[in-house]
Amino acid sequence: MPEATCDIGLIGLAVMGQNLVLNMNDHGYKVAVFNRTVSKVDDFINDEAKGTQVVGAHSIEELAALLKRPRRVMLMVKAGATVDDMIGQLVPHLEAGDIIIDGGNSHFPDSTRRTQELAAKGILFIGTGVSGGEEGARRGPSIMPGGNPAAWPHVKEIFQSIAAKVEDGSPCCEWVGENGAGHYVKMVHNGIEYGDMQLICEAYQLLKDALGLTADELHDVFAEWNQGELDSYLIEITRDIFGKKDDDGGAVVDQILDTAGQKGTGKWTGVSSLDLGVPVTLIGEAVYSRCLSAMKDERVEASKILSGPVPARPADRTAFIEDVRRALYCSKMISYAQGYMLLREAAKEYKWNLNFGGIALMWRGGCIIRSRFLGKIKAAFDKNPQLENLLLDDFFSSTLLKYQASWRNGIISAIQFGVPTPAFNTALAFFDGYRTARLPANLLQAQRDYFGAHTYERVDQPRGKFFHTNWTGRGGRVSSTTYTV
Repeated sequence: MPEATCDIGLIGLAVMGQNLVLNMNDHGYKVAVFNRTVSKVDDFINDEAKGTQVVGAHSIEELAALLKRPRRVMLMVKAGATVDDMIGQLVPHLEAGDIIIDGGNSHFPDSTRRTQELAAKGILFIGTGVSGGEEGARRGPSIMPGGNPAAWPHVKEIFQSIAAKVEDGSPCCEWVGENGAGHYVKMVHNGIEYGDMQLICEAYQLLKDALGLTADELHDVFAEWNQGELDSYLIEITRDIFGKKDDDGGAVVDQILDTAGQKGTGKWTGVSSLDLGVPVTLIGEAVYSRCLSAMKDERVEASKILSGPVPARPADRTAFIEDVRRALYCSKMISYAQGYMLLREAAKEYKWNLNFGGIALMWRGGCIIRSRFLGKIKAAFDKNPQLENLLLDDFFSSTLLKYQASWRNGIISAIQFGVPTPAFNTALAFFDGYRTARLPANLLQAQRDYFGAHTYERVDQPRGKFFHTNWTGRGGRVSSTTYTV
C-alpha cells in the first residue's frame, strides 16, 4: 500500500475539481486525486498537474491509503444520486473521525440527511457551496461550508487558504452552520445570481430597444457603470461580452440565440421561499423569465400576431441611461433584501445560527455575485446584527428614497416601449407593498370568510382573536379552523 502523505483527497476531475486541486497545490497542500473514468487521472497528472506534487490514485482504496488521518476527501461530482453512490463507495475505506466533503451544487435537504447518516457511522460530513466558476476555483473561490461542526477544525486551514480574500485579507470562507446550512446559503447565492443576471438583461434590452444602442455603445455604458455603485463581477463581464467580436467583426452577443438554460438552484430558492412563506418575488421572476425565454418558437409565432407600442426615441439619452442605471441599482437592493429575508426565516425554521454579515463577507470576493455593494450589506449587519430587513438600514432606505423617481421613470419607459421588465416591476411592487401600512388583504380575508368561513381578525380587537360573519344570512355560526399552510 502507498504511504499516507497526502493532506486531502479529491474525487471528480471536471474543470472545477481540477482547478481546486491546482489551487490547493499552489498553497502547499499535497492532494491525492481520483476520477470514476480512471484514464482522466493519468491525463490530469501528465498535463495540467505536471510538475506539481499532486498524486494520482487509480481506485478509491488507493486514494484512502494515500491520505493522512483524519482522512479528508472532497467530492466534486454531479449533485444527486452520484454523490450518494460515491459516499457509499468511500465509507468502507474510511474510519471514525474521517471527513467527507461535498463541494457540488447539492440540494440542502440532501446535505442535512448525509450529515446525519454519516454521523451515525462516525464519519464527519461537510456540505459546502463553492462559487466563482472555473476561474474562482483556480484563483480563489467563495466557500460556504456547513454540516457537522466537528469537521470544521480539520478543513478550516485548507479552505481559508484557497478561498478568495477581500481587501483586508479576510478569507471569503467561514463556517455557516449545521447540516444543510452551507448548501442553503449557496442556493440563496445562486438565486440572487439569477436575479442579478435578469436585472442586467432587462437593463440591456431597455437600452437597446428604446435608445437603439449598439453593442459597442453598450460596452461603453457598462464600462462606466462598473466604475461606480454597480461595480461588480457580473457588470464587468457584461461589459466584456458587449466588446467581444465575431470573425466577421460583428458582436458575438448579437449572434447568440435568446433561450436560457438553468440547473435548478434558482428554482430551489423559489420553492423554499414558498415553503417558508417569504415573498422572494424577484428571484421567482428571474426563474420564470428563463422559462419564457425557452419558449422561443412559440414567441416567434406570437410576435407575428401580437404587436406592442412604437413610441419615439427618448429625447434625453443621458437622463434615460441614468434612470435605467438607478432602476437596476434599486431593484438589486430589493433582490438582496428578499434573499436575506429568506435566510433569516430559514435560520429560524432549521435552527441555524447564521452570521448575516459574515455571509456578505463570504460573497464579497471570489463568487459570481461579488460586488462593491456587498460591503454595504456587511456594514449594515455590523452596525445592527439584529437588523430585521436590509431596507430599514440607513444606507439602503436613503438610496431607495433618493432614486425611486428614476426607478419609476425607468419602468414607465419600459411599459411605453413594450419592453418586458418583470424583475424591475416586481422589485418596485415589493417596495411599494413593504412600505404600505395597510394593504387590501382585509378584502381578501373577507372573501375567504364569505366563501369558506375562514374567519378574520379585526383592527379594533387584539391580534389572535378571530371572527366570522354570516355574509348572506343563510350561513350558519360554524367557522373553519384557522391555520396557515
